[in-house]
Amino acid sequence: MADEEELFSAVDALLEQAVRDPLPEPAERKRLREAAGLTQDQVAGALQTRREAVGNWEAGRTEPRPPKRAAYARLLEGLAARFPAPGPAGNTSTASAGPTATPARETASRTSAPAAAPAPAAAPRPAATSRPASTSRRPGAKTAARGESTPAAAADPRFAHGPLAVIDVGADRKVVAYCTGGLVLDVPAKSIPALVDWTLQEAKLGQPKLSGPGKDADPLLVLTESALERYGLPTTLTEEERLAGRLPEGHKAIKQLARAEWKLTKRGFGPWARIYRPAKGSERACVQLCIPSWHALDSRHWGTAAQLPPAELARVLGAYASRVMTPRGSTAVTGLELMTALHPPTRASAPHADGTRHSEHNPGSLGKDPVDPAPCEAPDGHPLLADLPRFHIRGPGEKLLEEAYDWARPMTDAECTLRHLVGIDVNMAFAAGANGLIVGLGAPTHVKAPVFDPKMPGSWLVDLSHVDLSRVKVGKDTWADLDAGLLPSPFTPKGERPDGPAWYATPTVAYAVELGYDVAPIEAYVRYDNGRYLDAWYQRLRDAYLATMADLGVDADLAPADFLAAMDGYQERDPQLATVVSAIKATVKGGLGKLRERPRGEGWRPGEPWRALARPTWRPDIRAAVISRTRINLHRKIVKHAAFTGQYPVAILSDCVVYAANGESPLDFLPYRDGKPLPGGFKLGVNPGLVKHEGTQTVLWGEGVREQFNAPELNLARYIKDGTVTDADNGE
Repeated sequence: MADEEELFSAVDALLEQAVRDPLPEPAERKRLREAAGLTQDQVAGALQTRREAVGNWEAGRTEPRPPKRAAYARLLEGLAARFPAPGPAGNTSTASAGPTATPARETASRTSAPAAAPAPAAAPRPAATSRPASTSRRPGAKTAARGESTPAAAADPRFAHGPLAVIDVGADRKVVAYCTGGLVLDVPAKSIPALVDWTLQEAKLGQPKLSGPGKDADPLLVLTESALERYGLPTTLTEEERLAGRLPEGHKAIKQLARAEWKLTKRGFGPWARIYRPAKGSERACVQLCIPSWHALDSRHWGTAAQLPPAELARVLGAYASRVMTPRGSTAVTGLELMTALHPPTRASAPHADGTRHSEHNPGSLGKDPVDPAPCEAPDGHPLLADLPRFHIRGPGEKLLEEAYDWARPMTDAECTLRHLVGIDVNMAFAAGANGLIVGLGAPTHVKAPVFDPKMPGSWLVDLSHVDLSRVKVGKDTWADLDAGLLPSPFTPKGERPDGPAWYATPTVAYAVELGYDVAPIEAYVRYDNGRYLDAWYQRLRDAYLATMADLGVDADLAPADFLAAMDGYQERDPQLATVVSAIKATVKGGLGKLRERPRGEGWRPGEPWRALARPTWRPDIRAAVISRTRINLHRKIVKHAAFTGQYPVAILSDCVVYAANGESPLDFLPYRDGKPLPGGFKLGVNPGLVKHEGTQTVLWGEGVREQFNAPELNLARYIKDGTVTDADNGE
């Protein structure tokens, strides 16, 4: 223990350091950086630290430590000399004021979305904070609440007012547009066609393209109920219209659009309508509508966003748009559209002798034409399977079945003597599974008796029944003896050991080799044209997730105990940003699910094509590869954990794993030593692929619900979060 003199000496040293390297207030740090046109990445690079650390310094969540503090102080001092703070009258020499709106169309004041309070400290347990009510800002102000983009941030003057606007009618019957950053614009349009014209000609809404050969995002208008009434649209759809997903063709608004020579896409005037005129050259004329009261914002993913006041809804959707992309429909649709936006199917060719160019395939993309899957990859009812007998059920030797885990087992006597069941959940598990994954870009090639290549994406018919989990490799030359009866098989979603040849995606077969066993595929469908198609998609969604979690006080560099404390109640600190987190997660899962979209009504019958098959992004093989790798990543950690600790999971559901332990926290069974996790095992943290605490219940609870439903293998991972079991496990 340090004596009193040592403690006071240490405090004096800190005080001396603070005097020697004084820092301006957090908001001023950010202002100075932005005034100089510097990014957080550039500052982080100069100071040899992480971008998240710079963000934390600017938000006031953490302070830099020596020697970085002195360097950071010097940088800010130099910037302050060049870009002094605004004077009392608002005069300033900064270059960061940004563009201003057209005076005739901008209101005299800018109403902000509720400003978020500074994020609380990460430990020991952050308390929930409240946000002040909306405030007025001086004309020309370009500041924004945490977690949203500002108009000034739009480098492209065409989109000076951000990606979207929420259209509402005030008490004075004036139509206004709530944009991101607290900007409010007057809307003079008297009809839907006029509103579209105003959006494209005056509103300065939209978003720059995400990739060189891509297209700018179309402006998004979100119509509140009062706006719907103002423009002659119903505030809710009838049951018939809801089932059809659109207004009838004879509706007044649709006739107005037709007279003005505007068109609707095939999905018509529904919750996510697209109004356009055919492109002339590179010029696009298209506006997207989002109508929350028609259930455009699924409450499973967007929570109560549809009920938010206009300014707050603009903040939520604006944060999502700036970090992911402007929504194009449901989170699933947007997830798929993000893939295409990052890898457009075509690009402009090199100029010909006469200077002209033509459209050509964009390398690394999925192209503009759909490809058929291999027969084993085709879901039931696909046209490739039209010749199968009507009631034929395909087995593992005919059908690729790569799905997430749904596995559980009875607890052992030793586990029943422990007190708790603790669930841990992998953050953004399927996004992490996509990271660095090599997937096919084109059509498959059928190969007989192939030699397995772990770098070749494809589907392989191979017998893995000989892989014995009682003895496996857990390192290059290290074997481990395990209790195979307490482990799920890595090769099947239900954890059952295969009993013969079956179809598997490349990551599954590669894992069998990694465990120390030879494989001899019988046949395969491989894709020689391949690449890391999902890398940019993963990185975009990862950065969106981490930035939003950091705004909620959960940083990427927290120690394990601090991370658990920061995660406790993080949604309550800013429910709006918590909604953005939920939407980002749904974008990952939904986007991957769309790669194998099934028929959606449409009068479809088995053996007939359905609409999704016409997309180049209908790729069940890519979905299977991501799920395969995600499941294998989880099993690898489980094996490492079992080999080191002797502990085995009790239940697994997708990316949630439940262990029996004597304590209530993951730290009561995860083998941390000196703050470092087991190499290759589970690690607590917010990054995709790391784990968080999902929930804790008692062992008595687990045994009780299994007895109640007479189901010894009831999957407790499904209910570990809050302990509520409403019905027997039905696998949904």
